[in-house]
Amino acid sequence: MRTPPEPPAFAGRTTRVEDAVAAVLRQWQDACPDLDFGPVAVIGRLNRCAALLQQVTETPLGHEGLTRPEYDILTALRRVGGELTPGRLARETFASGAAVTKRIKLLEERGLVARRPDGRDRRVCHLRLTEEGRELVDRLLPQQLSYETGLLSGLPDSSREELADLLSELLLVLEGRLGALPG
Repeated sequence: MRTPPEPPAFAGRTTRVEDAVAAVLRQWQDACPDLDFGPVAVIGRLNRCAALLQQVTETPLGHEGLTRPEYDILTALRRVGGELTPGRLARETFASGAAVTKRIKLLEERGLVARRPDGRDRRVCHLRLTEEGRELVDRLLPQQLSYETGLLSGLPDSSREELADLLSELLLVLEGRLGALPG
């Protein structure tokens, strides 16, 4: 069993270290001083965090040759515990139907997911984890959770909880304004 690599440590809280978005904000402020770039301070940082978290090559996922979206499909099938249609799987993973179809094809080729045609409607199929897929998720999930815990370990527990609460508030606002993702 491979041990997950150590995540990079956060900079100490005593010294103010400037992140990549702070430099962008300064540049914009110099270029357009009359505009409020406050949204970039939030959305730019969320986008940068998301991009960094998508880099999985040195993570447990990367060692298994999985992308985060493929992992999300496998874990959705595992946590629901039964068969799902591609449409339901798209809703469970916040992905488009086309993206799910592409990912399912790759996971099926690896023997991790199996499909069963619907007995009443040939246009519908039902997806489930294979035994190999379930074993992979059950082995990988604790490793990935440990890795992700390590990524957040530079933040005090109270800050992590506050951040989770703030992100939940933002998500509710965005879902209310923008609606659900297509799928």
